[in-house]
Amino acid sequence: MELTGRAVEQRLRALLIAPPGAGKGTQAVRLCAHFGVSHISTGEVFRREVDRGTELGSRVAAYLSRGDLVPDGLVGDVVRFEVLRAVAETGGYLLDGFPRTLAQAEGAHALALELGIAAHAVLTFDVPRAVLLDRLLGRASVEGRHDDTEDTICHRIEVYDTQTAPLLDYYARRGVLIRVDADRPVDEVTAASIEALEAALTAAGAPIDR
Repeated sequence: MELTGRAVEQRLRALLIAPPGAGKGTQAVRLCAHFGVSHISTGEVFRREVDRGTELGSRVAAYLSRGDLVPDGLVGDVVRFEVLRAVAETGGYLLDGFPRTLAQAEGAHALALELGIAAHAVLTFDVPRAVLLDRLLGRASVEGRHDDTEDTICHRIEVYDTQTAPLLDYYARRGVLIRVDADRPVDEVTAASIEALEAALTAAGAPIDR
């Protein structure tokens, strides 16, 4: 898949790292519409493959059902393909659900630098754990998602706290982390996120082209 320098330079490239139930899906749709970039959700990609009964789906199904992280090798291959496609199609991306470990973060950053598509910013949403649990239990009762039992939800939050949350320090040290209080109305979270991401684009010298 070919990339053009012009496309890569025009649009927002950002990571969205936040715990389950923080509102990533809702905000990602809004942010991608505002900035005109592709939303890449690794969770949605994997669930789609499971539903389709593909080879990839059969390999990740057990991890999803337990609430565990999918192994680095599987995730890396999927993300690389999806990011390259997003940049080729829209010139940017909002990547949700990756990286989830420090090893993934370091490997992804090295590859992104090599390809010239490194992220301008890393956005995270701060939400109290009790609120996360209430949101996820409510979603499970409405949507009936097979991977949203109470035990699995608690395990997913615990996995995030132990394996993914430490990444925030890594990105903070690199000076690209943006924290947004997401325990407030959806529109306020969207407005705060857009303001912060536009500031990051300006600081990076990238044009805000929507």
